[in-house]
Amino acid sequence: MNKEKTYSEKEINDYLKEHLSHWYFENGWIRRKYKTSGWKGTLMVISTIGHLAEAAWHHPDISASYAFVIVKLQNHAARGITDKDFLLAKKIESVIHWQPGTEEGTLEGTPEDPRFKYIKYDNSE
Repeated sequence: MNKEKTYSEKEINDYLKEHLSHWYFENGWIRRKYKTSGWKGTLMVISTIGHLAEAAWHHPDISASYAFVIVKLQNHAARGITDKDFLLAKKIESVIHWQPGTEEGTLEGTPEDPRFKYIKYDNSE
């Protein structure tokens, strides 16, 4: 069985800077903190990440609190960061930060009203 290519710290940081600007590399993992509007949003983010990871058959470590979720990716078998980590991170990012109300179409997106808002979007990109 061929070992998957693992990336150097410089390659990882260059990739994150170009493709996943809200992710960072620390202690052998690529990481991302998602801020939520409370426990309901936190559980929704965890469930979404769980679904994507299970479908991909590549499982992150997840830490959570009332208003945030931290996801960490590393390919345990390869003992480093591989394409699997980057691809799953990109999928997680695109799904968690999907904002239908900012796109053309009839989907309105979650209202800004605090009663309904569940995630704090990073609108800097």
